[in-house]
Amino acid sequence: MAARRQVIQSIAVLVGCLPALGLTIAFFTDGLGANPIEEITHETGEVALIALLLTLAVTPARKLFGWAWLAPLRRTFGLIAFSYACLHFLTYVALDYFFDLGAILEDVLERPFVTAGFTALCLMIPLAVTSTRAAIKRMGQRWVRLHRLVYLAAIAAMVHLFWGTKADYAEPIVFACILGGLLLTRVWFQRQRRAGAGPN
Repeated sequence: MAARRQVIQSIAVLVGCLPALGLTIAFFTDGLGANPIEEITHETGEVALIALLLTLAVTPARKLFGWAWLAPLRRTFGLIAFSYACLHFLTYVALDYFFDLGAILEDVLERPFVTAGFTALCLMIPLAVTSTRAAIKRMGQRWVRLHRLVYLAAIAAMVHLFWGTKADYAEPIVFACILGGLLLTRVWFQRQRRAGAGPN
């Protein structure tokens, strides 16, 4: 069972690395189109959001279908989401503003969609820092309460996506529907648990 879990996690990590590898290859082969910075920003942000939604989907899938083997992937997907969120932010800091901290701070404070994205990243930092087994063991129930921030991070990321979209809202709407479904599923599980009939 441990070997199977390790294989599954390794596959998840490998798949998570593919978008970064694809962007790297495209960067060095002039395959990012007319606006490479925009392409990198969009791609890293999209992958971060997808990984974040996958993180939120692990528990509902595990409870609904009895897929206990999914449990370790919650942390794996969470770290992938954080990694791409950092790449997304680093692209913004390095390629858009060339590390001009004054201009970056002004942008974060004045543009709501940037504020929302920065909020999502900040919410993810304590989750990534406390993702180790040692932290889980040391914090106990506090770890569970802290990691509920992932829902706020996902909502902030969704707001960032919507406010940053200029024309075609099809993709943000799809992501918002998925997030809404996952949040409603969590509410349903909580009500079932309080009624004494929730899934184990």
